[in-house]
Amino acid sequence: MKIAIIGAGAGGLAAAFDLLNWGHEVTLYEASEQVGGLAAGFKEPQWEWSVEQYYHHWFASDKYILSLIEELGLSDKVLFQWPTTVVFHRERFYPLDGPLSAIYPRMPWLDKLPGAGTLARGVHLLRFPALSLVEKARYAFAALYLLLVPSWKSFEKVTAYDWLGRWMGKRVLQSLWEPLLVGKFGPHYKNVNMAWFWARVKARTPRLGTFEGGFQAFMDAFADHLKENGAEIKLGTPVLRIEETGDDQLRVETQKGSEIFDQCLVTSSPTILTRIVPTLPQDYLGRLQNLKSMGAVVLVLALRHRLSEDGVYWHNLPKSAGFPFLAMVEHTNFLSPEYFGGDHIIYCGDYLEPDHEYFEFSKEQLLDLYLAALPRFNPAFKPDWVRKSWLFRTPYAQPVPPLNHSASIPDLKTPIAGLWFASMSQVYPWDRGTNFAVGIGRRAARRMVAEA
Repeated sequence: MKIAIIGAGAGGLAAAFDLLNWGHEVTLYEASEQVGGLAAGFKEPQWEWSVEQYYHHWFASDKYILSLIEELGLSDKVLFQWPTTVVFHRERFYPLDGPLSAIYPRMPWLDKLPGAGTLARGVHLLRFPALSLVEKARYAFAALYLLLVPSWKSFEKVTAYDWLGRWMGKRVLQSLWEPLLVGKFGPHYKNVNMAWFWARVKARTPRLGTFEGGFQAFMDAFADHLKENGAEIKLGTPVLRIEETGDDQLRVETQKGSEIFDQCLVTSSPTILTRIVPTLPQDYLGRLQNLKSMGAVVLVLALRHRLSEDGVYWHNLPKSAGFPFLAMVEHTNFLSPEYFGGDHIIYCGDYLEPDHEYFEFSKEQLLDLYLAALPRFNPAFKPDWVRKSWLFRTPYAQPVPPLNHSASIPDLKTPIAGLWFASMSQVYPWDRGTNFAVGIGRRAARRMVAEA
């Protein structure tokens, strides 16, 4: 078959990988000038490695992406580190994740177990002063229960806010999980179902992985492999319209012309699908339009000095504490500044509704707002530490899963013959990321061939 794939992110590339291996002809259309989607990066001339536009990492349990990398023969370029995560409480930062040197060197297999990250967090939580021993015990028993329950389905009938408040206690909810829910889901935070939280507990590990050279290096190597095996990748080519030809084929239109395909897989957002395929039946269109998601605003800074002197990678920040962003991630406390010409790279990131004012602010306005908060991480910080800055924004970054969300997810196969849709809105109950993008991309490829 002759197949078009819209979007050259991890999911689109993974689908193309399988389709090519099965003997099909594949063309990928990508609106931006590089492959990678939300995992794409950028690079300064003096840097050896690229930096992701939106902070990314892999977990040791990410079987879809790590298996694919092994198939590509690139496993030796995957690096795992032991970064530290902290939470802000009463003007201080307390560790919740980080190296457990007394445990993991003796039992390295532990990191591959479902919920290993939850185990690590539970150990660090013993030193968290905001909770009593009874509250820590409630946290431990509830977390253990989540790890032992094999299915998520019963959890989507209750909100995470209600379940965590009931079983872990209100103080645990208010100190740890309410700030997370508010930060990721904004006004929807009380509506997110517990299945999403269950999946988060199950999937995460304390070690975090990246690719030698950065995620863009992996995406470029992946794209080169596809091109060597016959794929055509059209960069800087947004698709304007997909329509039926009347003879069981699809026409893909761009500003550069149109082309006929037997099948088409769209891996972009639900909003883009509704725009480029206006002939979708009303009931399917309505399901797409009902899918809610948060956007992301990320300011990346190259600093002349280290910001977090204690070597923390990830700072979780409650909105109630007055920070103008959800997380401050010091990338060069995860990877050496030597890879970036001595620059110290930090992310100031936030999930926001697509109509939030930050999407209209100039980079200079956001820079002034964000820099005012950085002395809270290091009192010595001065604005002249900033050598350069970059602003990235996307309206589609974090799907919002309400109660009984599984019944609302559109099928990969659309009502239009030969048209398929695979997005991060459909990886539920799992969270968005390159791992599950690869999983759903390959699942779509299998069905495209099996149901042709």
